[in-house]
Amino acid sequence: MTIDTGIHTSDVIVIGGGTGGYSTALRAASLGLDVVLVERDKVGGTCLHRGCIPSKAMLHAAELVDGITEARERWGVKATVDSVDWGALVATRDDIVARNHKGVEAHLAHAGVRVVRGSARLTGARTVRVEGVRTDDAGAHGGVAPGVRDLVARRGIVLATGSRPRTLPGLAPDGRRVVTSDDALFAPGLPASVLVLGGGAIGAEYASFHRSMGAEVTLVEAADRIVPLEDADVSRHLTRGLKKRGIDVQAGARLLDAELLDGGVRARVRTARGETRTVAADRLLVAVGRAPVTEGLGLEAAGLTTDERGFVVPADWRRLETAVPGVHVVGDLLPPPSLGLAHASFAEGLLVAETLAGLESAPVDYAAVPRVTYSSPQTASVGLSEAEARARGHEVDVDTMPLTAVAKGMVHGQGGMVKVVAEAGGGQVLGVHLVGPHVSEMIAESQLIVGWDAEPADVARHVHAHPTLSEAVGEVFLTLAGRGLHQQ
Repeated sequence: MTIDTGIHTSDVIVIGGGTGGYSTALRAASLGLDVVLVERDKVGGTCLHRGCIPSKAMLHAAELVDGITEARERWGVKATVDSVDWGALVATRDDIVARNHKGVEAHLAHAGVRVVRGSARLTGARTVRVEGVRTDDAGAHGGVAPGVRDLVARRGIVLATGSRPRTLPGLAPDGRRVVTSDDALFAPGLPASVLVLGGGAIGAEYASFHRSMGAEVTLVEAADRIVPLEDADVSRHLTRGLKKRGIDVQAGARLLDAELLDGGVRARVRTARGETRTVAADRLLVAVGRAPVTEGLGLEAAGLTTDERGFVVPADWRRLETAVPGVHVVGDLLPPPSLGLAHASFAEGLLVAETLAGLESAPVDYAAVPRVTYSSPQTASVGLSEAEARARGHEVDVDTMPLTAVAKGMVHGQGGMVKVVAEAGGGQVLGVHLVGPHVSEMIAESQLIVGWDAEPADVARHVHAHPTLSEAVGEVFLTLAGRGLHQQ
């Protein structure tokens, strides 16, 4: 919907149309508020167009390739992968993204959210100027209609401008030899070799994808283990799984320098043992984290500042409200304990919308927000790691179980484990940590267990289906409740 030229007043102005922004807008509109959403690119943000959705589409294709290999080598099914039609794969990915994009736009239109397409800049605590405003027709044809919209918010402004990939000095991404997570899947073709810098969730996923597609992969992480924010046992099992697939995992290592060549890159890496290795690769993928986007947002005009890392810190975490009353923040602009995850920003958007509507809404419980890495094997966790629990003074009981201890785990044959951390003596469950096939689809149960402060005995009385991977979760809780059948 195009807004008439001139000053427009609404209840709420949302700047940024990613997951946090559009969820805020939709919830606020459903509560009867007049909402304007400003987006300079496409609604859906990084998650829909460059992150979560396209990457998981590609990882599904990778899973299919791995399945064919397993069918031949393990199950005697005489199938082979002759080649991967990159163009067809990309077309399917883009179709999925496009359909989701149309769905988000349709939801916004149906809810009555007014979308202004242009670059927003705060001019005060309740005012926004949007420049380079595109009309609906111009936007459809890629053109820009010159124009400015001045917007006024009666109730509040929500900042949801997201983040961008961090880069390294002297390694400017070119979309071909050096790429970031934003453009890795849009680079031309499939490389024969990849050097991935950064062993967090994004780096592990991209390393996994390229290995499935036949590339030689080296994964370099500066911390002493990959996915360093996860439980140490999760890191250990994921490292084992990736190495088993032929990925060269180098934790405790750092990049010394890199040279761009006509056909790729040549890098020197200092390993954890102090050795210097030279790694030649067709592509260097930089996955060393993301930085909040605040440039040109005009924070100073609204009386706002950022911390030393560039985050906008709320004065009130229960309402995600800044020191300027009525200005709220969601998504990747938030520092920890916010998690920089799309589903966390979705919850933040609901909270802020309900707050602006005058409702009492429970704050986001970040400890109960699940974290997933969609590599092969996958990881999924919720709550505190064992080390975090002990560091916070908890006396804990910990139990683990390999997924191969249950029949369905043997069928899948990827290894993995279940680990539960609980207060000693049968107290509340503090954390659940999973590694293995399809564990992203298993974490919802554990999210409820941690979020509802359940104890092992509460879970142990519920029967898990057999044969499933989830019965390994049930068995760990039975053991912690003193009723396990496979205690050693």
